[in-house]
Amino acid sequence: MKDRSGAIETFLALAGWQDATRVPLAGDASRRSYVRLLREPERAILMDAPPDAEQDVRPFLAVAAELAARGLSVPGILARDTRRGLLLLEDLGDDTYARATAADPGSEPLLYATAAEALAEMQATPPPDLPRYTDRMPELAALAIDWYAPEAAPHRDALKAAMAEALAHPAVTSDTLVHRDYHADNLLWLPRRAGVARVGMLDFQDAMRGPRDYDLASLIHDPRRAVSPEARQAALGAWQAATGRDPDEIAAGIAICSAQRCLRILGVFARLCLRDGKTRYPDFIPATWAALLSDLAHPALSGLREVARALPPPSPDRLDAIRARAGAMAGRERADP
Repeated sequence: MKDRSGAIETFLALAGWQDATRVPLAGDASRRSYVRLLREPERAILMDAPPDAEQDVRPFLAVAAELAARGLSVPGILARDTRRGLLLLEDLGDDTYARATAADPGSEPLLYATAAEALAEMQATPPPDLPRYTDRMPELAALAIDWYAPEAAPHRDALKAAMAEALAHPAVTSDTLVHRDYHADNLLWLPRRAGVARVGMLDFQDAMRGPRDYDLASLIHDPRRAVSPEARQAALGAWQAATGRDPDEIAAGIAICSAQRCLRILGVFARLCLRDGKTRYPDFIPATWAALLSDLAHPALSGLREVARALPPPSPDRLDAIRARAGAMAGRERADP
């Protein structure tokens, strides 16, 4: 830890920010940490991504450059030390979509429509040479069994096969740039900018190539917050207008992508508690489950719907049992039944 502190001090000194006031910021589910630096009238963000914690800032830098080249708003890079996992970033402020819409609920449809338009702009040109997420989606859907419902392990191969079958649907065979974590806590509202540049994008380092509706599904089916029907419809309308696609195709694409995402994050939320000791994440499991059931009602998911019957609903007893074992499975690749 001492060596890490010394590396940070050296990095900030070389960047000219060593005397700035430091305010720690809430992090995400990863092992990165963030500190706001205040040096009136300037501000910046320090990203600390320790390589020994399996963090790598190079994907963040590559995707940031790609998004900026497409006219989208991402934090500018003020200084970097890729070997030590340190970045000094432009501070885009605190007005996440979650905060902006809580402060002004009437603005939610506009913000969500603009976020959908920004996605369309992000996908308007061919994707860069990134790994293909669609190939990984069946295995990641099986996280629901690996961590949320390990007693359903005999159905793991069937769930993967049903997910792969759903992903063969024409609505999701596209191959475009996907953010993969596009939701209200990773988007900033920047009203002083124009057009889609009003949407500030964060936490995009895991971007890949994949189905075009994946990020829209992430935006409007967010288990961590309730998206109003008006905002959801505004996003869908803007998406359809920007892409010119058939509404039925979009509906199928969203259902398939959202179902896969729900299965994955059922496992991720359970894993964050069982493996990493983060006890707040089981609180989001019931909303994730409800979204999954809604998605599975779509005709394109009839096969997956049948296999998913092997997963138990998130009863209070099940959620309490997950919380009671917080951190007990550190270092494991899967949960014990």
